[in-house]
Amino acid sequence: MSELFAIQPPFLEISPQYDPWDPLPAFRRYGQHRLTSVELTVTNLCNMRCEHCAVGESLTLSEGIRIPLADVLRRLDEVEHLETISITGGEPSFHEQTVRDYIVPLLKYARERGVRSQINSNLTLDISRYEALAPYLDVMHISFNYLNVDDFYEVGFVRSERRTPRASAVKLYERMIDNTRELSRAGMFVSAESMINYRTHDKLVGIHRLIDEMGCRRHEVHPMYPSAFASNLPVLSLDQTRQAVHRLLDGRNPELWMLFGTLPFYACSFLEEDQQIITRLRGEPNVTVRNDPDGRNRLNVNLFTGDVYVTDFSDVPPLGNALTDRLDEVFARWKEHPLYSSVGCYCPGANCCGPNLLVADTYYKDVDFSTRRAIV
Repeated sequence: MSELFAIQPPFLEISPQYDPWDPLPAFRRYGQHRLTSVELTVTNLCNMRCEHCAVGESLTLSEGIRIPLADVLRRLDEVEHLETISITGGEPSFHEQTVRDYIVPLLKYARERGVRSQINSNLTLDISRYEALAPYLDVMHISFNYLNVDDFYEVGFVRSERRTPRASAVKLYERMIDNTRELSRAGMFVSAESMINYRTHDKLVGIHRLIDEMGCRRHEVHPMYPSAFASNLPVLSLDQTRQAVHRLLDGRNPELWMLFGTLPFYACSFLEEDQQIITRLRGEPNVTVRNDPDGRNRLNVNLFTGDVYVTDFSDVPPLGNALTDRLDEVFARWKEHPLYSSVGCYCPGANCCGPNLLVADTYYKDVDFSTRRAIV
């Protein structure tokens, strides 16, 4: 499979020192948030129905016609400061035709322009789908919240309209593990994301070890917040989340890059336990905390309707449409939205952009972060 990676990226290697999806470097460069990241929803089809899926309500059994690829590329061309694209669904590789006619051309475009690319996939399909992407892709992002096939079956198919046979789930689980190992061995940058939620908070060390054994280059860890499809799931307390993070840091492989995102702990907190966890995260080797792109430097484009959103799972209505609006103009419209100010704070002392819309709504409804300053 080494031939799949004959085309090498001509730019800086993604690492703990360089995470192009973090909005903070661009904020420092321009003195304000600019549109540097575009997420493209290329399918509403998926072979799984995970209970925590942020876009589960939009998944369908059939789908319509996408807007022409030429129109998508034209809109991307117009984004003056584009640095990253993300391709999502559903399962983006569900149909080979989607891979051939949309995903590969989008990845080629990104590579030629010097833009970094990511695909969000479950890696449960035939490996040939992913091999076709390998020469042009920067990050293969997967969701991994399992200690075993029983966890996979319970989490991944609980919302299916028809009961999925366990034997079918076993095959998908084994293929996901095999594909991850094979692609990782061949040189693909596989980043596995785990949720901190009511099912996983006391299993994260074991999950981390499986991710490490599969050869993933990065373990992403994000607390789960109630949104859309997952709005009725139990929410952990801040203390439960703190304990889960500490346990994971105690038991992890310090050689594997661990990226935390959307953590609900901030350097401006007056709580000693928050100050302790912030200090620990800063001092751990190969640990980074990403400022969330959603609401800061990213828009999502639905390739079926053309609708443009703050994220692919936001309750904020469409801000425009790619068939009629330039994306930079849509982003400027978002910056005038009343909700923008709630995610617009920035603390240079902590390198922090504060909570995103979901975090603020879940834990900090009455807190104005723009009036606070870093303590640690």
